[in-house]
Amino acid sequence: MKEKRNIIIGGAIIRIISVLSVLYGNPKNMGICVACFIRDIADSLGLHRTEIVQYIRPEIIGMVLCSFILALGSREFKSRGGSSPFIRFYLGFIVIIGALMFLGCPTRMVLRLAGGDLNALFGIGGFVVGILIGIVCLRKGFSLKRSYKQTKLEGFLFPAINIVLFIMLISSSALLLFSKEGPGSQHAPAFIALTIGLAVGVICQKTRLCMVSGFRDLILFKDYYFLLGFLAMLVAAFIGNLTFGFFTPGFTDQPVAHTDGLWNFLGMVLAEWGSVLLGGCPMRQLILSGEGNIDSVITIFGMLVGAAFCHNFQLASSSKGPTSNSQIAVIVCFFILSIISYYSCKADKDIKNKLKVDVSIG
Repeated sequence: MKEKRNIIIGGAIIRIISVLSVLYGNPKNMGICVACFIRDIADSLGLHRTEIVQYIRPEIIGMVLCSFILALGSREFKSRGGSSPFIRFYLGFIVIIGALMFLGCPTRMVLRLAGGDLNALFGIGGFVVGILIGIVCLRKGFSLKRSYKQTKLEGFLFPAINIVLFIMLISSSALLLFSKEGPGSQHAPAFIALTIGLAVGVICQKTRLCMVSGFRDLILFKDYYFLLGFLAMLVAAFIGNLTFGFFTPGFTDQPVAHTDGLWNFLGMVLAEWGSVLLGGCPMRQLILSGEGNIDSVITIFGMLVGAAFCHNFQLASSSKGPTSNSQIAVIVCFFILSIISYYSCKADKDIKNKLKVDVSIG
């Protein structure tokens, strides 16, 4: 009961913080969105040149650093990696393509719905269907194989990169690009944003909160622990938006959103299918990266490169809707994800069959 209470309280606090971040300057109905913020960081680093989404988001840095500090303090820090790194990179790449089709990760999906954006209902439908497809793959034996112990230096490097990025941000380094208009220009002051990220990091690291795990564990294990956090997020964000006057129900004229229901749905199916195979949503990958999980670091770099690829080749949606390129990209990614799922399940089955043969011969 104590654990369930903690995740309910934690989920609610995260959403209240997210709504408050809008008061401090973050984009409306966004607050905290891992996919969007990774995209903004990619552009600020010059990996793509979409002038309205250029900013180093301290919330991302705060989540990674908080997870790192807490893991060190509790002796949970373990530098491990090597579990199908290239496939994980591809999966991160695919997840971000799906998220930028919908224009948000699962975290933002909840915030959009709580803010009255009814287009998020199609996203929730895709969210559930994507998880169900991923569960089918898991039941068929999908596996990215085991990870291996790495040197501590491997685990320290990613938090160190985040520290460098924050120093570059507060010093207004000439190496970074900054938006003068659009979502990238809308942000909370750097140290407030960092504090927000640290607070979210504490909750996520201690409760193991994951948007994908809620529905996955409910279906696989009849365990609704993570689902309670998901519901607490939705209720708290809804109350927060009502309190501050951010709630504007409807389909049209929603901030950083489009009204194409089919592609909102398919984008989230793609993102969540990939997230289940990875073992966690983008926010969970950030927390794991701070704990020394090099596989999660590889996934995040896949998202970073994927975000740059989306904007360089017009694969990201906008308020005008999805582009032709983005529609083709989502279809291609479904095909690639099917191949990865099939062969990862098949390879696992072949290994089991080989072991049975070896045992019978012995």
